[in-house]
Parts: sequence; structure tokens; C-alpha cells
Amino acid sequence: MPWTERQRRMLEEIGIRLWMPAPVPLPSGAVREAEGIASPVREAIAPVAVAPKAVSPAPFGRAGVASPPAAVPVSLDAGRMMEFDALDADTLAARAAACTACALCAGRSHSVFASGNQQADWMVVGDAPDADDDAAGAPFAGRPGQLLDNMLAALRLSRGPASRARHVYVAPAVKCRPPAGRVPEPDEVDRCRPYLARQVGLVKPRLIIAMGRVAAQSLVGSSEPTARLRGRVHRFDGVPVVVTYPPAHLLRHPQDKAAAWEDLCLALEIFGGADPADRGLT
Repeated sequence: MPWTERQRRMLEEIGIRLWMPAPVPLPSGAVREAEGIASPVREAIAPVAVAPKAVSPAPFGRAGVASPPAAVPVSLDAGRMMEFDALDADTLAARAAACTACALCAGRSHSVFASGNQQADWMVVGDAPDADDDAAGAPFAGRPGQLLDNMLAALRLSRGPASRARHVYVAPAVKCRPPAGRVPEPDEVDRCRPYLARQVGLVKPRLIIAMGRVAAQSLVGSSEPTARLRGRVHRFDGVPVVVTYPPAHLLRHPQDKAAAWEDLCLALEIFGGADPADRGLT
């Protein structure tokens, strides 16, 4: 399938290169195909992306097409959640900044709560803050954040000022940086889960992208690797969740960028359209 110029630019944004195989020569004396009949040679030399075959998930409710299987939703402790349900965004952020519910608080410079428009339709949930995030007090502050911005730009989305439909709200699943960048313990993820659940409740996104295993664990309730959770749609409090690799992983393993691109296509399809330009998001 030929790729349009816009599709080429979108793939280049996240570092996926296109390649074109060498032309296949016709056998000597071969008769040219009749006019109006597709040429198999022409099919063979069409530009092909290094990404695996394109995904074609169906948005929820589309007639005649089954939705991908959904994971069992996370059940949070009712008592703990009721404690957070009455908090507004500012109070919730202040509480996170002063939180001492687990040992991670001892080593933080700043708690990392969120960034972006609280009225955004899209929400990105990361794993835990890294050293740059801890120093800045904001999620995805370093090189992973630059790659995230490129990934969002490929979908015509932004962490900066934009309309609700084009803006993204970004929050880490765990609000404090683990020492030496280790993976958060399950208990540490559990201690932060009420903050994330309340953020989802306040923002009311139409779709969540969970970037990484810890983010997926917090939202989906599964400890499976990202590779086994991606490619299907999960739910958190009724909100569709698409799992993909975090930008830090993609910087270390660029071969997974093609899979991440498939996940972004799935998210866009679930959001409600194959092309943002067709939905008035230009």
C-alpha cells in the first residue's frame, strides 16, 4: 500500500524509516499487462514501512465489528477512594507533594503530579519519575519527554496550549522517583493508585494511553509485561486504555518504535477517527 506524504512525516516523527525494495525485472519478452489490470510488479515495488502490518481495531460501538477484548477493571479499596473523591485538583496535588505513605518520599526532590490541560480528552500515564522529572517536578522532562512530544505530534496532539480535543494531560502512575531509578514495588504502586484514580475522575478523558508496565499495572491491574498487554483495549472506570512502551524504553530499544506506532494508531482509532484532520482537529 503506498504511503502518503503526511503518513511518511508522521512515521519520521517517531523515528520509523520507510524503505522501498528494488524493482523486480519483468521476464524477457513478457507482454505488458492490459490497461486497467493491476500489475503484480507494481504491487511488489510499492513503498513499505518497516513497521509490522497496520492494525485495524474498531472503535467501540461500530456496527458489524467486534471490539477488542477488555481486561477486568481494577477494584480499588472503597475506603481509601472515598477519602480522595472529594478532593479538587489543587488539593490533590498538594496532598501528593506532602505524601509520606511509602518510603519513596524520603528520596524525592519533588513529587511529580502532572502537566497539561485538566480538561483534555487524551490522557497519558507514565510509569515513575526519572531523575530529570524529579529535578523539574514535572513528568517527561528529559529526553523521553522529547520523544513523547514527537509521538504526540504525529497524532497532531500537544502537551502545550491547545484545544481540548488536541491537548494531552500527562501524569505518572507513581508520584515519587524510586532510588537509582529502580522499578516501583507493588505496594508503592498501590499507595499512589488513589491519586491517579482521582486524576482520571477529575480530567474525565475520553481515552488513556498507559506508557509502560507500571502505568498498566496501576490502571489495568495486571503485572504482565507491556508486550503482552499492548494490541488490545482495556478499561479503567469505563475509559478505554491502550498500553504501549514508554519513551525511555523506545530510546533504549528503537526496534520497538514500530510497535509503539501501531499502538498510537489503535488509540487514534478508538478515539473515533482514522485521521485527526477529518475530525476538525487541524
